[in-house]
Amino acid sequence: MKISTKGRYGLRAMIDLSMNAADDYISLSSIAQRQALSLRYLEGIFSSLKKAGLVSSIAGSQGGYKPALPADKITMKMILTALEGSMSLTDGDAGNDTALRAFLTENVWNKIDDTIMRLLEQTTIEDMIHEFENREQAVDSSGL
Repeated sequence: MKISTKGRYGLRAMIDLSMNAADDYISLSSIAQRQALSLRYLEGIFSSLKKAGLVSSIAGSQGGYKPALPADKITMKMILTALEGSMSLTDGDAGNDTALRAFLTENVWNKIDDTIMRLLEQTTIEDMIHEFENREQAVDSSGL
């Protein structure tokens, strides 16, 4: 599994949106500016996030996006699956169904997939915000 820029940027943008939205709609241009991302690229990302029911939007000069769910209900898995599709390490091992292939699938690839899925399912946007804020406070208090 390799997470593309779409997945990485989408995760950053969703965290930024959740940190800044409160109950207001946030423009994609403000997220693009804060995160140094392409506005055009974010438009495609947010189209996918909207289709997945993770954000809601309103058009117009006062429009923008906001999370469709509370930050403690949006998991990393939900975001990455909406943007990347399957999060499996392997897309199946095409070819002959050998005993060794089946063994590796069961004892290596599936175990790695399960571990990654558990992490992604258990980690919410709220968790990421708290971790980020704690890190920023630690940096600020250390005088760096």
